[in-house]
Amino acid sequence: MDEDQELIAEFLVESRENLDQLDEDFVEYERAPDDPLLLGGIFRTIHTIKGTSGFLAFNKLEKLTHQGENILSRLRDGVMEFRPEVATALLKMVDAIREMLDHIEGNGNEGPGDYTALTEHLRSFVEVDEDATDDEEPRVPLIGDLLLETEDISREALDEALEEQQEGDGRQLGRILVAKGETDPVAVGEALAEQRKAAAPKNSSDQSIRVDIDLLDGLMNLVGELVLARNQILQFTDALEDSSFTAATQRLNLITTELQERAMKTRMQPIGQIWSKFPRIVRDLAASCDKAVRLEMIGRETELDRTILESIKDPLTHIIRNSVDHGIESPERRREAGKPEEGLITLRAYHEGGQVIIEISDDGGGIDLERVKAKAIEKGVIGTDAANRLSEAELINMIFQAGFSTAAEVTNVSGRGVGMDVVRTNIERIGGTVDMQSPPAGGTMLKVKIPLTLAIIPALVVTTGGDRYAIPQVNLLELVRLEGENARRSIEYIHDVPVYRLRGSLLPLIHLDEELKSAGVARFDHADSQEAPDNAVHEVSSDETVNIVVLQADDRNFGLVVDEVNDTEEIVVKPVGKQLKDIAAFAGATIMGDGRVALILDILGLAQKAQVLSGVGESSRHDEKGASRDGDDNVTQPLLLVSLDEASTGAIPLSAVARLEEFELDRVEWANQEPVIQYRDRIMPLAFLSREVESSARHRDHATPEREDSDDRGETMQVVVHSRESESIGLVVSGILDVVMADVRASARTSSGSRQSSAIIQGTVTDLIDVDSVVSSIVPLSTERADAGLAGGTSH
Repeated sequence: MDEDQELIAEFLVESRENLDQLDEDFVEYERAPDDPLLLGGIFRTIHTIKGTSGFLAFNKLEKLTHQGENILSRLRDGVMEFRPEVATALLKMVDAIREMLDHIEGNGNEGPGDYTALTEHLRSFVEVDEDATDDEEPRVPLIGDLLLETEDISREALDEALEEQQEGDGRQLGRILVAKGETDPVAVGEALAEQRKAAAPKNSSDQSIRVDIDLLDGLMNLVGELVLARNQILQFTDALEDSSFTAATQRLNLITTELQERAMKTRMQPIGQIWSKFPRIVRDLAASCDKAVRLEMIGRETELDRTILESIKDPLTHIIRNSVDHGIESPERRREAGKPEEGLITLRAYHEGGQVIIEISDDGGGIDLERVKAKAIEKGVIGTDAANRLSEAELINMIFQAGFSTAAEVTNVSGRGVGMDVVRTNIERIGGTVDMQSPPAGGTMLKVKIPLTLAIIPALVVTTGGDRYAIPQVNLLELVRLEGENARRSIEYIHDVPVYRLRGSLLPLIHLDEELKSAGVARFDHADSQEAPDNAVHEVSSDETVNIVVLQADDRNFGLVVDEVNDTEEIVVKPVGKQLKDIAAFAGATIMGDGRVALILDILGLAQKAQVLSGVGESSRHDEKGASRDGDDNVTQPLLLVSLDEASTGAIPLSAVARLEEFELDRVEWANQEPVIQYRDRIMPLAFLSREVESSARHRDHATPEREDSDDRGETMQVVVHSRESESIGLVVSGILDVVMADVRASARTSSGSRQSSAIIQGTVTDLIDVDSVVSSIVPLSTERADAGLAGGTSH
């Protein structure tokens, strides 16, 4: 009996693998019915299932597959024409086979299902005797036939045993013959072995074996523990000066690393395993939607950890279904648009930067942003005014909101608002990201980024508040260390938000101790840190060292300020306890080399918690030019406050600001009596908004050498860089003050060149700088370019 169960288990595994491939082969054969290799593979799969099911006495399964085999035999011989209805019937047969296999695995029989109608439907396609294929492909021999060949039984004894078996006592033929004393168990065992050999798939490989998943998971856990032990020993080695012990630990380190890599490979599986069902899904869904859709798959050999592979199966299925239903247009609409009637969906997978990238694209009409906006307003997700201010990327992200759907009606395919929000949630749960794009040329592409594995990962270990934390290296970009006076000067504050100018770009900073404190999980040993308010500004002293870990989350960069940066290390990911599992800042835990536990930071969750990433809520308050509404009457927008002269303040729309720079006055040069400066290997014209700075620059230009030597050569000027296409223009001011959200509607008109209006901002009358006017005065534009609004500023 144990041998029988072993054979059934092997039959189930082999059959399921073959059926997964069969779905894809049928769809491909439907497109290329002249491919004999495809048809030959399909025929062999069905024939193997039929033969083995007959040997195991699964009669319903044998009868059903026998009819399918007859059809395939006639197709192979060219006596039957392949038609779509034939493919549909054969695919229904595959579904019925799967259903019976599930019952066999669950309770040992084929289940209560009645497949007579399907069997007769398959028989109707065959115009000759249903046993036509028996002569061409011999069935698996009965044990009785094998015993006759070896003369272990007589024909009369075999006939009697067969009659007794058909009476229905459930016993197998070999057992009946042994019980009747017609033969001995040894002869039956030899015949059974010969029968198994005949039933075995002809394409099975001798180079691989099947291993239970639980056994592999247990092996992986042991490798993880070995890695932890290796880390502990390496720490002891650093403290000792024994050369023999050091050599032994280095050898242990090499072996453990190699064992870890080999064990990881046993868990890696090609992504094509879950892709194999997609051609069938696309085929059936396209038929139900009256569309013609073709699926191309590139990079199906790309490998992923098995646990991640299982996690992305359902999200990818949602995306594929949406691509067919929402992405690809009907054949009529595609003809009107000058496209082929058959739509194309492309699946592509590849490795990049320690992650797996999966791209799902279609050549459909793309996302109708106006329709998305209308649905969002209709469902009350966002107000009309806020929706009108959303950027294209923010409108696309609306699709990921729970309950959101643009389907005109609810069907069995779509319209219930369930799918894309589940996709994002499931992908982010395993540390991945989803990005959707809809280019103007048409079509839609979703890019899914997921880690290779969640078991053992390289990480950067940092310390904050006396506790250590691990940062996955897949999110790590670089490390920055600021010391002394440089640390105090380099960190700036915009609206009480700390930023660091990294190679000219503003990098928002997050202090890890503050974020953990707000989550209620950090241990603070400093009395003042417990009393400080949550929004307190970090004052950097001149003797303080600042460690910034530059990270990337969802294509946004930010800096994480920590107390110490320790080292990089291979860590074993462990799940966090129930006390911490609901905290977005943590993705797991690990045991360090000294036996202490360190929490693994969830970089995406940390960035979202610190509001580094803008979401729909924030987008509803700010439009793509930075404007927002506060109530019905006031229009506000973010402004850069600058000092113009000793007694005047100006405001520049933040959308017109590309960079903030500081230059020495000595760098100002004059071309055609106009001020310029060499900036990034190009000549950048300057517009002096500050008369004081302009006077100082001109004074330096006309100074005699003796007079110039007596001046303070360290004098600097503040420049707001405005970019227009490939050109940069510098707006010179006396100083940079702040970034504020201010009402600009209640302003007074003036007439002083670039300062055409003013408003009360933070209790001070402030000149509103018309960037268009300033730039046009120094870089003349054609009327067409001016009308295009390329400057990004706001005229008042």
